[in-house]
Amino acid sequence: MTIEISGFTRQRITVADGVALNVAVGGTGSPVVLLHGFPQTHLMWRHVAPDLAADHTVICPDLRGYGASDKPEDTDGHAYSKRTMAADIVALARALGHERFALAGHDRGALVAIRAGLDHPNAVTHLASLDVLPTLDTWDVLHGRSAAPGFHLFLMAQPPGLPETLIGAAPDAFFGHFLDLWSTDAIPADVRAAYLEASRGAVRSIVADYRATATVDVEHDEADRRAGNRLRMPVTVLQQDWGAMLGYDAASRWRAWADDLDHRTVSFGHFMAEESPAEIVKALRDLLAR
Repeated sequence: MTIEISGFTRQRITVADGVALNVAVGGTGSPVVLLHGFPQTHLMWRHVAPDLAADHTVICPDLRGYGASDKPEDTDGHAYSKRTMAADIVALARALGHERFALAGHDRGALVAIRAGLDHPNAVTHLASLDVLPTLDTWDVLHGRSAAPGFHLFLMAQPPGLPETLIGAAPDAFFGHFLDLWSTDAIPADVRAAYLEASRGAVRSIVADYRATATVDVEHDEADRRAGNRLRMPVTVLQQDWGAMLGYDAASRWRAWADDLDHRTVSFGHFMAEESPAEIVKALRDLLAR
């Protein structure tokens, strides 16, 4: 049985070069786009989206390469750059009639959201990031034994061939490891099965997404840092206390990117929209009121 977000309708929308995204849309009012993380799909917003839909048009896509969205070949190393994926989201919103929209992302989706805020400041009115640092900072703070939990970042950064072969040999074990490690029983069995099924069919595109984060995405962040390009819209960041675990000041890292920043360290786990949806809804509503 297909799992749906209550009250939402699903459709496919072509955004660029023939790439179509699977998207669930619900509600009416000012638009809010919600981007999922790894190894999830748009279903991670199943508790948050209906609440926001009471007074917003809520748009929940599967990112390119994930879920039921298209998974193009990465022939040039740019097909899964966050710049490309952010352009998808802007095109998706426009196709639905929205030139400007609020944007919230978790994990991988947060990296896409950050890039959208940097590349398309006139389109993104508000930005929320759940449990990541910007790409450039992520690589800066991962070092020594403390980097061990991020082994998958280093594995999928390798040249094409080895990561795809290793992960493809046991996809349920690989993706299930993160679902089980990072979850506090917030992901029921049927949703977990849906995430595994989606990831099983997306090994190459997921690896390409992560590989871009170790290559072209870093180049784009470095160029922005040199140019002084910053996030000019109101920004809310919710993070676990990764700074204490990895030895860095998370808020100061974020202040280097965002002028109007509300940075909060939270006690709930990585899959926070599934574990603590009421708190996430409140944080997003607080952001939208700024």
